[in-house]
Amino acid sequence: MGKIISIANQKGGVGKTTTAVNLSASLAVAEKRVLLVDFDPQGNATSGLGLNRNGAGNSVYDVIIQHKQIYEVLKDTELDFLKVVPSTVDLIGAEVELIDDEWRERRLKDALSGVIGRFEYIIIDCPPSLSLLTVNALTAADSVLIPLQCEYYALEGISQIIRTIDLIRANLNYKLEIEGILLTMFDSRNNISHQVAEEVRGHFKRKVFNTVIKRNVRLSESPSFGKPAILYDIASKGAHNYMELARELLSKK
Repeated sequence: MGKIISIANQKGGVGKTTTAVNLSASLAVAEKRVLLVDFDPQGNATSGLGLNRNGAGNSVYDVIIQHKQIYEVLKDTELDFLKVVPSTVDLIGAEVELIDDEWRERRLKDALSGVIGRFEYIIIDCPPSLSLLTVNALTAADSVLIPLQCEYYALEGISQIIRTIDLIRANLNYKLEIEGILLTMFDSRNNISHQVAEEVRGHFKRKVFNTVIKRNVRLSESPSFGKPAILYDIASKGAHNYMELARELLSKK
């Protein structure tokens, strides 16, 4: 049975999609069968893997709204062990269309039940908001990975996602756990990065991954080429950081 991990933080620009794409790719390189579900209407995880987010064809919207089966919308990637469920801008309207559905929070959970046996890891890239889409992702997940950038205001938003996780656990998914908090955009030359890292580790202790994702130009460039860092520049610091994260995640299993 596969493990479902939602990557969530209501704050934008924290490295959420970067983490979804590059962690999925790193696990796939380790020959783990991985499914990446792009559940963000912006579709950045889709384009970050070289797929056309504006192209014709079925997407996660059709799964949630039109009751398509997940296996009908799966797309191949450059990595043999990595499949993706793409997103398009159609997903923006899904929340309105689901408003009168009594099972609206469980649509994604139900959809994934048909393929969970085919994958060892299912990674869900959530939108940067605490919306019905995010609630669906957290209801479907076994755990949540929270990217947290090493910048001044980073800690202000984390309490909100923690509260949301507690609410989901109390009402929709009692098994939901925090997989870990991932420090991202770490700049070793910047005192703020060190201060934020120290404060987060002091407060959340073992909930924080040992791996730290450092600022890296090649990591920032890779999405524009439709490739994860490991395929764009395997020697880059960003690729190495995400391979370390994959190893740490695998060691916990």
